[in-house]
Amino acid sequence: MLKSKNALTRWALSIATVSVLLACSETQSTATDVSARWYTPQQLAQGRAIFAENCAACHGANGEGVSNWQTPDSNGFYPAPPVNGTAHAWHHSLAVLLRTINQGGEQLGGRMPGFQGRLTELEQRSAVAAFQDYWPDDIYAQWLVIDNR
Repeated sequence: MLKSKNALTRWALSIATVSVLLACSETQSTATDVSARWYTPQQLAQGRAIFAENCAACHGANGEGVSNWQTPDSNGFYPAPPVNGTAHAWHHSLAVLLRTINQGGEQLGGRMPGFQGRLTELEQRSAVAAFQDYWPDDIYAQWLVIDNR
């Protein structure tokens, strides 16, 4: 009986260990859980339309920017950077992102026009939601730390 009880205990521990290891080793999904982000599904939908109309021509349909975004053009201006989490946009708080949208990118060496008076603050926030939705969860988590400083 003792031998059978030990075998049952080892079997139960093995199952528990495998279960824990499987739970810990699941690959992280890159799909965005909107409920875990600051924006609502409605803001995201509105932001996608705003981004497509006002931002995608320069920043790309998926926020990918241009490949040489770190190199000034022949006039000394930087092209539109990626805003999809692969460049530096996620290093800036929401306040800084909104200020850049309002004032434009000239103070940063770019040509982005300012959208103050062209987009409301809610529309600007929705545009930010649109490009933040491309950010992987780990980048978004790092941005939250920056934004909460």
